[in-house]
Amino acid sequence: MQNPIRILLIENQILTRIGIRTILQMRNDFEIVGEADSGARGFELFRQLRPDVTILSLRLPDSCAIDVLNDYFAENARAKIIVLAEHSGDAEISKSLKKGVLGYVSKDVTEAALIEAIRTVAAGKKYIPPGIAGILSENYGQEELTPAEQKILQALVGGKSNKEIAYESDVSENTVKTHVKNIFDKLGVSDRTSAATLAIRRGLVRIDV
Repeated sequence: MQNPIRILLIENQILTRIGIRTILQMRNDFEIVGEADSGARGFELFRQLRPDVTILSLRLPDSCAIDVLNDYFAENARAKIIVLAEHSGDAEISKSLKKGVLGYVSKDVTEAALIEAIRTVAAGKKYIPPGIAGILSENYGQEELTPAEQKILQALVGGKSNKEIAYESDVSENTVKTHVKNIFDKLGVSDRTSAATLAIRRGLVRIDV
């Protein structure tokens, strides 16, 4: 009999964590070796336990997975990580995959899909649900926003005017207008409301909750 797949679960929402734990504990080929409800504790356990698969929540009280993935891969270049998200924004998925993540599932994942994701990632293969794969291919090749455009898009989503953005960024209003036009062109929209809606849906900006 093969050794069970050793899993580290890093998720701060108690009900989500209990649900995943319950599903995995029902199977003999899985073993939860550790649980954490914060990024700091999760990384500490990751270093100590060296799990076969790490399920890492995209958003934690003290960190965002995209920002800390480099630390995980610096610690273990062959780490097998599944990012667990509230919803599927293709920008966040793309960033995660570029950093080396093998799997990506949303928190409404079915039991069968979660099991498949863990087994696939444990085998060193990528797991991307069909629906998410379709979203990725749909937006593949679109020009990425520059850091300045990303910052301005975040401000647009926050409802700030060009004048406010210019003041906070220490640039002219004309510069902001140029950036806004470029953002519209890249996103394929014609107004601020559409840009904000699309940015949230695709995970191009972060919404603090």
